[in-house]
Amino acid sequence: MTTKTFSLGGDLTVNRLGFGAMRLAMSTFDGPPRAPESGVAVLRRAVELGVNHIDTAGFYGRGAVRANESIRTALTPYRDDLVIATKVGPLLGPDGVPSGQASPDQLRGLVEADLRSLGLDRLDLVYLRVGGMTGPGGESIAERFAVLAELRAEGLIRHLGVSNVDAAQFAEARAIAPVTAVQNRYTGDMGLLAECEEAGIAYVPYFPLGGGRGPLDAERLGKVAARLGVTTAQVAIAALLAASPSVLAIPGTGSLDHLEENLAANDLDLSDEDLSDLRG
Repeated sequence: MTTKTFSLGGDLTVNRLGFGAMRLAMSTFDGPPRAPESGVAVLRRAVELGVNHIDTAGFYGRGAVRANESIRTALTPYRDDLVIATKVGPLLGPDGVPSGQASPDQLRGLVEADLRSLGLDRLDLVYLRVGGMTGPGGESIAERFAVLAELRAEGLIRHLGVSNVDAAQFAEARAIAPVTAVQNRYTGDMGLLAECEEAGIAYVPYFPLGGGRGPLDAERLGKVAARLGVTTAQVAIAALLAASPSVLAIPGTGSLDHLEENLAANDLDLSDEDLSDLRG
């Protein structure tokens, strides 16, 4: 049986299958905003179904529809066991796309904006998100991560994470302050995943279902899905959870039907034969 929970930072127990908030405001990257009430309904249903780890960001939104405001509207007063993770670093350009990167002296303002929009006095987990939509760029993150470490020391942040980083950037951050979670695109970097597992650090793949920017391996997933009588998305989520007890999955959606489908993967246990077929 796959372990269903993870101790985030040693003091926050979260269900390993959580929810990513990026899709609350839009169905596609270039599509129109969703109706705000649909996101509110999805969030409330997610919590009803056992989600207690929500991943968001201040730059998640389209037009007037913003993920953080939807979370606040749907879920306040927050349950004691609810963990909200956010990320700072990207800056929105004139077209509303997060195409810029915050300087060290801009990070405090971004953290304070997340506190206000979410209606919190302290953020459970804040990632420093590095670079754009491509892979890790290799630049130093020390100065920026040190700012977040200062905010943690002040009590505005409970735990720190890093996102879209390589092994050197990960080590650089850990030399400054404890790193509780890594949020990278899952590309089979087993070395970094193993390092997280050994250290008790969460590994949280973004775009766990492709994110509309990369196809899933439909042939391999489809073979297992057909055998089990489930969907390819459910197999993809279950495979992530089976990869390591440190992996937290955060599939996102603005659809109630897709939400229920995704969360049903929590009850899907893949056999050795299934995992072998997925590895090819």
